[in-house]
Amino acid sequence: MAFGIPLGILMVFALFIAANAIRVLREYERGVVFRLGRLAGAKGPGIIFLIPLVDRMQRVSLRTLVLDVPPQDIITRDNVSIKVNAVVYFRVLQPTRAVVEVEDYLYATSQLSQTTLRSVLGQVELDDLLSQRDKINKHLQEILDTSTDPWGIKVSNVEIKQVDLPQEMQRAIARQAEAERERRAKVIHAEGELQASSKLAEAAEVMSKTPQAIQLRYLQTLADMATERTNMLVFPLPIELLSAFKRIGDDRRP
Repeated sequence: MAFGIPLGILMVFALFIAANAIRVLREYERGVVFRLGRLAGAKGPGIIFLIPLVDRMQRVSLRTLVLDVPPQDIITRDNVSIKVNAVVYFRVLQPTRAVVEVEDYLYATSQLSQTTLRSVLGQVELDDLLSQRDKINKHLQEILDTSTDPWGIKVSNVEIKQVDLPQEMQRAIARQAEAERERRAKVIHAEGELQASSKLAEAAEVMSKTPQAIQLRYLQTLADMATERTNMLVFPLPIELLSAFKRIGDDRRP
């Protein structure tokens, strides 16, 4: 009985040592190990063994992380106040640098994304922001990737999610779009009139050279008029027919 208590204590101490000495890391995880405060390297995946009370480990995920950048108040180059939010996709490539070079790489990447978003969009005009979003996204990605490279982080993509415009600016853009549609409609109508006049001129030239074509066109016009449901029918007479009646009247005069 006297040896029961020391044996129990030894068993609890052994379990404590084993629990602190064995770690299991998943395929997408790495463990950055510090031995007495000094960096011992990154280990994993699988089972790793630590020296109790000597080694300290910090888990780092290697999966792609999605960072939601909150809406930022931005004044564009043409002095328009807007709110813009974005999303950043990044992953840790070098776990040791992500732990050693920066205190909290998630918070640091978030703050860097916000300041870069305000800085870049403040140098572009509103029309470019709305029409060249892919180009701006690429520029943001390059800047963030270069800035986070010393931390062992790779920024793979940046997407501007939403651009909130003031009400007066939305109305101005709507009026501009409506005026643009009216301009295009007038241009298309003018081009159609030009093509039609050209074809009419060609048809008139052909008919002037072939009188039979005029008669055929006249008969076609009569057929089209006969299909109209109306109480009054205007029957056009060709000038040549009137000239024939005039010649007959002249012949009958004494």
